[in-house]
Amino acid sequence: MHRKFTKGGEGAAPSTRQTVVMAWSRFTLAGARGRSLSTDAVRYGPGLPPEGDLRLLGQVAGKRILDLGCGAGAGAIALAAAGARVIAIDEAAANANATRESADRAGVRVETHHGLLADLAFVRADSIDAAVSSYGLAGLDDIDRVFRQVHRVLREDRPFVFSLPHPAFNMLDPADPVPRVRRAWWDASPVAWSADGDGAPADRPRTLASLFTSLARANFRVDALAEPPADEVGAGPSWCEALRWVPPTLVIRARKQGL
Repeated sequence: MHRKFTKGGEGAAPSTRQTVVMAWSRFTLAGARGRSLSTDAVRYGPGLPPEGDLRLLGQVAGKRILDLGCGAGAGAIALAAAGARVIAIDEAAANANATRESADRAGVRVETHHGLLADLAFVRADSIDAAVSSYGLAGLDDIDRVFRQVHRVLREDRPFVFSLPHPAFNMLDPADPVPRVRRAWWDASPVAWSADGDGAPADRPRTLASLFTSLARANFRVDALAEPPADEVGAGPSWCEALRWVPPTLVIRARKQGL
């Protein structure tokens, strides 16, 4: 199944409202491609309640936070504006560069890196206060390796908050005006979100059971799970009829256990 979509995420600015150009490549409708995103709050998906409402990360001022799959940097800017010391990494060089440029325009400092999300050798063990990822893990073949690396760099009992396309949402075709089930819940074949040959990555669908198993193997304890509905006004160009029926995004908070 091919879906011509792009992906969105948002963040917050230091003193005045800033915007960044979306560099992510899935989830929001193609009409939103390249649109500017306000950096007024950390969000885990288009149309979702902000972090200030979900309260999954807690206070970030003075904390060292790792942003995995930072996209155009909206979330990283929001965290830095709130006083966090942010390390942002993305597997696309264009995204890492966009994050750096957006942070400069916003007047905040974000340490940016271009590389694989599982290659965190530049981060010392037990040195990170929180890790966050908004859809950044969706296209990974080996999510277990990322979980192990995040566990290594986090301090004990500190949170890892990440969002992924909800397994139920993956069953539907968002481009269909009448939502119908097109995939089995257990279908692990890649979901391509673009049909125009622009090189957009394919997502790797995962069930709740597989995610919980992978997190447990990496010695994480899940202590929060959110399936917020998308708001039609807030979603803007991201809106589709499928959002009336199933949650688009799964948000998980897991805490590091052991050393």
